[in-house]
Amino acid sequence: MRTYTLNIANYRIRFEKTSGELDLIPSERFSRFISRTDTVYDVCIRVFSGYRGLPTDAVKVFSAPYVEEISGIRIKKNERFWSVYKKENELYILTDFPFSSDNRSGTLRFSPENNNWDMYLSGTGNTVDPMDYPLDGLILYYLTVIHGDIMIHASGVSYKGKGYIFSGISGKGKTTMAGLWDSHGARIIHDDRLIIRRKGSYYMMYNTPVYRNDQPRKSYIDSIFLIDHGNENKILPVKGAAAITSLISNCIQHNWSDFIIKRMLDSVVKVCTSVPVYYLWFRPDAKIIEYILQHENEK
Repeated sequence: MRTYTLNIANYRIRFEKTSGELDLIPSERFSRFISRTDTVYDVCIRVFSGYRGLPTDAVKVFSAPYVEEISGIRIKKNERFWSVYKKENELYILTDFPFSSDNRSGTLRFSPENNNWDMYLSGTGNTVDPMDYPLDGLILYYLTVIHGDIMIHASGVSYKGKGYIFSGISGKGKTTMAGLWDSHGARIIHDDRLIIRRKGSYYMMYNTPVYRNDQPRKSYIDSIFLIDHGNENKILPVKGAAAITSLISNCIQHNWSDFIIKRMLDSVVKVCTSVPVYYLWFRPDAKIIEYILQHENEK
């Protein structure tokens, strides 16, 4: 394709090729997020073939190694994965593609003050997916930063008009909780990573494309549960600084900038002020669903 637009979490992301030889082909997981109607965009990313070097005075501000989680243990597989460099108001993200069989690399050049970005992909041939991992998550993350939104490690469900978020780090039960609600007839928004955005006086959760059969899903948010496994089912309200610090610890964040830190803190404070937050300890069986629903009915 010469150009196409994705609508993910209501962000309209337009991609345009700059060379007649390039063919932009989104992977299958994005097929249902392609918008046929959007004529405007939140960001336009021009895709170039080839390597883009850094300005000589660009400064590295953040770096992430490639880590795999095996049986609950995080193992560093490679020091090189992606890095963020800064020069004045421009940012450069340099990334490798860990699931590729060749030595492909990418550079994303952008400014938070401009909605026209440039992407350079080298070693990819003429057919490219500009949202290949990890560029997909990085693009979405910086869109949340720019718009004052939140990307969070959480599962989300919608049940009988109510939306519930279950947030926690790996191993705390996000996928387990999603599976239990799915068996109960709930609509699963996502089982691992959500984007939270304000809509008027309410907050919405949106899924992010990860799986082959993904399609756009969203729901209003009625409650947020900070989860952990326990010997019994127990809900405890949490407010103020405790709610803010507990929730922010589960948010995806690159804290290399005072602006990013302040924007994230402001966003989490507003969410915790508007949406009830609870600690939830639970046993992984169907009884937790009725326990939560009873609690919600008694609020």
